[in-house]
Amino acid sequence: MGKGASVQTHPGTVYQFGPFGVNAASGELLKNGIRVKLQEQPFRLLVVLLETPGEVVSREELRKRIWPEDTFVDFDGSLRVAVRKLREALDDDAEKPQYIETIPKRGYRFLTPVAGPIKDADRAAAPIDATVSPAAGQTGVARHRIGRWILSGVILPGLIVIVVSLLFPRNREVLTEKDTVVLADFTNSTGDPVFDETLRQGLAVQLEQSPFLSLISDERTQEELRLMGQPVNARITPQIAQEICVRTGSAVALGGSISSLGSQYVLGLNAKDCHTGGILINEQVQVARKEEVLNALTQMAGKFRTNAGEPLATVEKHNTPLAEATTPSLDALKAYSEGWKMASTQGEAAAVPFFKRAVEIDPKFAIAYAVLGVMYGSTGESDLAAEYTSKAYELRDRANDSERFLITAYYDGRTTGNQERALQTCEAWARAYPREFNPYLFLSGFIYPVMAEYEKGAAAGEKAIELSPDISVGYVNRSFNLVALDRLTDAESTLRLASERGPDVPFALLTKYDVAFLKADKAGMDRAGVLAQGNSGAEDWLADHQAAALAYAGHLQQARTMSEHAVALAQQGSHKERAALFETRVALREAFFGNKQAAKKSAEKALALAKEREVVYGAALALALSGNAVGAEAMANDLEKRYPEDTSVRFSYVPVLRARLALDRGEPAKAIEQLQIASHYELGSPRSAINGFFGAMYPVYVRGEAYLAAHRGAEAAAEFEKILDHRGVVLGDPIGALAHLQLGRAYAISGEEAKAGSAYQDFFTLWKEADPGIPILKQARAEYAKL
Repeated sequence: MGKGASVQTHPGTVYQFGPFGVNAASGELLKNGIRVKLQEQPFRLLVVLLETPGEVVSREELRKRIWPEDTFVDFDGSLRVAVRKLREALDDDAEKPQYIETIPKRGYRFLTPVAGPIKDADRAAAPIDATVSPAAGQTGVARHRIGRWILSGVILPGLIVIVVSLLFPRNREVLTEKDTVVLADFTNSTGDPVFDETLRQGLAVQLEQSPFLSLISDERTQEELRLMGQPVNARITPQIAQEICVRTGSAVALGGSISSLGSQYVLGLNAKDCHTGGILINEQVQVARKEEVLNALTQMAGKFRTNAGEPLATVEKHNTPLAEATTPSLDALKAYSEGWKMASTQGEAAAVPFFKRAVEIDPKFAIAYAVLGVMYGSTGESDLAAEYTSKAYELRDRANDSERFLITAYYDGRTTGNQERALQTCEAWARAYPREFNPYLFLSGFIYPVMAEYEKGAAAGEKAIELSPDISVGYVNRSFNLVALDRLTDAESTLRLASERGPDVPFALLTKYDVAFLKADKAGMDRAGVLAQGNSGAEDWLADHQAAALAYAGHLQQARTMSEHAVALAQQGSHKERAALFETRVALREAFFGNKQAAKKSAEKALALAKEREVVYGAALALALSGNAVGAEAMANDLEKRYPEDTSVRFSYVPVLRARLALDRGEPAKAIEQLQIASHYELGSPRSAINGFFGAMYPVYVRGEAYLAAHRGAEAAAEFEKILDHRGVVLGDPIGALAHLQLGRAYAISGEEAKAGSAYQDFFTLWKEADPGIPILKQARAEYAKL
């Protein structure tokens, strides 16, 4: 406590009052489990007052206890400062004190009843005081975040229990549904590296089968390691786990060990109270063979679940044996564990080979296939995502309940594209696992946006953040929905919160760029571009967005150069599907602007790179706009046949293609009829808009064109006004710029020349520095001259 300090306490002395806990030995003040900063002298003052609550402690006693005779300070001034700082920490009012009362000319008195002092010996057999540990983050989309692994409640042949010391009282709730657990790495003294990382991963996924328990996320762990001056990939020793536990306000630090005993193995599991360091559970199990280690780990985790207070009903309901649910192979589990470690420290690209290795070792490893599907989906590799997700879906019976929810929801969201069914799965998933944030990520990321439910999407993103505030995806998804609602200030605030928790992930940078674009904030756009440079996950995407912004203002030649750069970057990173999406954007841009040959050429390039459904749709529309009706018709038929359940195909892609083809045949009434089904989700962001940033509100735009062709100017104007009213949905798509021109055409047909002239002028202002040879611009100038 510093020179001359005379506050003497037992090493494990703990006091509790109101929402506060005080560990006298470690110098920690906690409020609802969260550490409160308090300097040394105010903390000493608090400990002295807590020793005799309700009694006046004289100023002279405080001087002797806190500032002994060999300490030279201004005692009166120092005491006043210490009391003031202590009151600030406790949020106490000197005029109406709840905790510390000033007794004029005498000293101070602690007013609130105090539980304590409690010492280690007293607490060794005591339950965890769950009232001091609020929820922190739930494990999320890295490492434990996708998979929920398994538990077994049956003693299996070959397991020999050596020592079982359970210091949790049985059948008594010792953790609450808001408490969190920190996992330490296992101490491996066998010399066999197959157990490195593997046992911690196995324990994590077994515990995560529980709807009751929640583990501190890897992201939160890495952040705490940084704050502690440790490398983010440091081993989580028992000592480090204990410190992380205290820093995060968690309830329990859980760790284990494995050692060899001749040809046999001994596993240990222990749990410590985060605030006292007292042992809460200590168990050892001996097994005869390496192949039985995972079964032993299952048994030990099962005992922890039961004795931590999880209701027996949920333990029995969510209790799939490990070998049946995931993999019986230690080697496959080791590869899977290493994959998550790489994902959390070096990114998805570095992790993919390890997950592939896991499924090579065990071709029935369902959740490993699912993880590969999610990772490829998040990087724009749609076909690979569908391939691995389909395999996971085939093997879904080899997964536990939570994993089956994840696999089924992602299978419908990614492979079949049936967002209505994915919605039902996610709603059931959230009910069954109220502490799981993944269903809210799915809802906010690709279900509600497709269905034009942006308010619900923003709320789901907020719920994901609440459940796991250390996972950046929740912030990105919420901000995406807020942008679609044109709530740009709220989106910026959400992105700032994400930045405060760690470096920006690629799609956070893209959203920052989009917000700056919508605000015409050139400096903000440039900042996002600089931040993306050298970022392999963001640089090519950002270049694609920069190209879109250039084209939006009519700088078509510059846009072409920037798109070439984006495509080259994607191909250098072996992201062929991503490159194809960028080339598809080029094809559509050229087609909308009237450069038919350039559009056909880019559509062919895109299809040569990849033939996933969004590329096929975009290329087909570019061909339809460029006069290749036969090719577009064939591709529309192919989409309808291959993806009969896909919400975006049914309600956006096929109706738009068929309507556009009807317009080419001079059948505007037929086009309007084809688009009736699209009205369900016409303001939504179909998969193409989420995966490739094109296609949002295309049904509205083509319907407006059909009304123009039918000389129904007022109805056409209403369609184009929808687009101008939803800039956050359309973003940098060419139709956002062309809607001004089309609105002018609609007013002209209606005979409203003043409004028509104003709309044309809006377009010309936007394109005031546009390349002069763009066909659509030439047409617009000729039309305006006739007005």
